[in-house]
Amino acid sequence: MVTTTPTTKGDWLLAWDPEDEKTWDKKLAWSTLTVTTFTLTLCFAAWFLPSAIVPKLNALGFAFTKEQLYWMAAMPGLSGGLLRLVWMVLPPKIGTRKMVALTTLLLLLPVVGWGFEVTNPDVPYWRLMALAFLAGIGGGAFSGFMPSTSYFFPKRLQGTVLGIQAGIGNFGVSLVQLLTPWLIGFGMFAFLGSQQMAVAGKAPVTVWYQNSALVYVPFIIVGAIWAYIVLKSVPVKANIKQQFDIFRNQDTWWMTVLYIMTFGTFSGLSAQFGLLMANLYGSGNPHIVEGAGATATLLVEGYALPDPVAYVFLGPLIGAGARVAFSPLTDKMGGAIWTLVSGVGLFGSILYTIPALTPDTSSAAALQGGFNQFLGGMLAIFLFSGIGNASTFKQMPMIFERRQAGGVIGWTGAIAAFGPFLFGVGLTLMPPATFYLIGAVWAIACIVITWWRYARPGAPRKS
Repeated sequence: MVTTTPTTKGDWLLAWDPEDEKTWDKKLAWSTLTVTTFTLTLCFAAWFLPSAIVPKLNALGFAFTKEQLYWMAAMPGLSGGLLRLVWMVLPPKIGTRKMVALTTLLLLLPVVGWGFEVTNPDVPYWRLMALAFLAGIGGGAFSGFMPSTSYFFPKRLQGTVLGIQAGIGNFGVSLVQLLTPWLIGFGMFAFLGSQQMAVAGKAPVTVWYQNSALVYVPFIIVGAIWAYIVLKSVPVKANIKQQFDIFRNQDTWWMTVLYIMTFGTFSGLSAQFGLLMANLYGSGNPHIVEGAGATATLLVEGYALPDPVAYVFLGPLIGAGARVAFSPLTDKMGGAIWTLVSGVGLFGSILYTIPALTPDTSSAAALQGGFNQFLGGMLAIFLFSGIGNASTFKQMPMIFERRQAGGVIGWTGAIAAFGPFLFGVGLTLMPPATFYLIGAVWAIACIVITWWRYARPGAPRKS
């Protein structure tokens, strides 16, 4: 089939209809997906960079309380959610090209900042909190990138396309958490000096923690230039008032509730997984370890302390992988049935995990069994949240017309991005088991909403 190359004015396409196979420029659409997915992955890496650094700050010579560390890990979620409210209105206003290129360049602020500040234990708490806030730029980008990419593809492909972009983008979380333990082991940016990292019960080791951030700088610069050269902008024009008409549609609110269950859980646990593991089964639990650093004493004889950095990347990796793998199935079977599967799976996984949130410190065997249950339950939660992330993003383009679908994707993404903040606050204010019980109740509500509104035979908005 012969397609015509769309005419442009500057970086704006003069006409664009992906539903018309005769005029749809597939090459432009798929190249847009490639560029924006690469840059979105960098955005997620920048957004979750604090989650890979914060759990190790005290081991590097900083002296923060458990509550301060929870708040620092939560701050990117607060700023990411707030900034998504800004980014969600940008695609129709400034277009894909400018938005993606400028956003990618802005990632240099938190990445370079963390690279320098992590080397100095005398840095005041407020400056690290400011950098944690700036990391939210990477989170804000999601609500601009995803709607923008959806404009380039027909509805029949949007489950797969948005699943690929969001899923691979989500791999940025695992990327930063997986690479950090390896990157800090050699003097890549040795001009900033080295640090001594003291882990409980072990001799201090020399590390270069600035590597964990600065390694992304050249990729960010390349991504920004690539975006500016390759991308075009779809003429989906709407002023702010027109974009906000989505709030008069009840499905906007139902889908927001569902996406909080899926992506709110994924992002919240991705940010807090390492700290939660350390505080329950590692050096942060005073019933397991007494003291800090190399002089710490293990109170439960025979128990092997888990190193969070060896596990934290697994959850985001599974969640992101599920989002990619299940996206084609949502195009074939519809999104609602998989959102229902996600809700049931999350409910069961949360219930399975709750007993392990109160560690039994009576023996090494009891502790190890509790840790195994905790890890298995957490990974199951990540799996089902990833399935739901794929299915909800299939539902939205089917429920709403194209202009509104972009706005709803941006809005739901913005609210769910508060996940890291809400998880941080929740785990600070109440016992983990209580917080997870609230999550189980939320999952039940989402199961009911999905079945009644979207999945059952004769549902009002079958999707």
